[in-house]
This record gives sequence, structure tokens and C-alpha cells, in this order.
Amino acid sequence: MGPDTIWVLIPLAALSIPIFKAWTRHRERIVQMQMQAAAEKAAQYASHTTELEDRVRVLERIVTDRGYDVATQIEALRDARKVEALLDSHDKDVRS
Repeated sequence: MGPDTIWVLIPLAALSIPIFKAWTRHRERIVQMQMQAAAEKAAQYASHTTELEDRVRVLERIVTDRGYDVATQIEALRDARKVEALLDSHDKDVRS
């Protein structure tokens, strides 16, 4: 490298600094956008997970808090009413 080469490299180095700064800013923006997208996706997953947990809690409450038993009892009462209605209609037919 001679003295002539140094005079050529100095302006090239001076010109490359703004280009490098622009490239660095561009890369930072890309990383920020990727981080924001990842954060939004994580928030969506968290929301979905919370929703599923709430649904499981409701199901657990139905099964463990006699809710399931109550539903069974209601169905038994409906069946009993059907039997009573059939017996009543049969008694009316016999009396007629």
C-alpha cells in the first residue's frame, strides 16, 4: 500500500460510515418488528390459554359441585313426569 492508496481509502471509509449506520438502523427496525409480532402472538396464545382454562374450570365446577348430579336429577324428574302422565291417562281410560 502506497501513499496514494491511503488517500483513496479515507473518502471510501468516510462514505461507508453513513451506509453502515443506515444498514444498522434498518436491521434494528426489522428486529423490533419481529419482537412486536412475537409479543402479539404470545398475547394471543395467553388469551387463548386463559379462555381454555376458564372453560375447564366451568366443567370442573359442573362435575364436582353437584351440578352433574343436579342435571341427572332433573332428567329423572322428567322421566317420572312422563310415567305419571301415562298412568293418569291410563286411569282416565279405565274409568271411561
